[in-house]
Amino acid sequence: MAIEYEFEVGRIKQEIKKTGARFICLQFPEGLKEHAIEVIREIEDNSEVDVVVFTDPIYGACDTKDAEAERLGVDLIIHFGHTDFI
Repeated sequence: MAIEYEFEVGRIKQEIKKTGARFICLQFPEGLKEHAIEVIREIEDNSEVDVVVFTDPIYGACDTKDAEAERLGVDLIIHFGHTDFI
């Protein structure tokens, strides 16, 4: 049985357009990293962005790679598999 995930690529494309991002980073938990290439392809379709994926392990929603993204000049970080915090 295959499990399908909703990565909300349409929402990501809207955010890219809204922010004018040109260089984005994707951050996946271990169980979702196998989907990174398909998500990148969907994002890059009709988008003029460069995409990088942080592949080192993450330890929850608070483990963002903000410092690394800043050093790389990333405009937008997209985290997958996290619950929204208020």
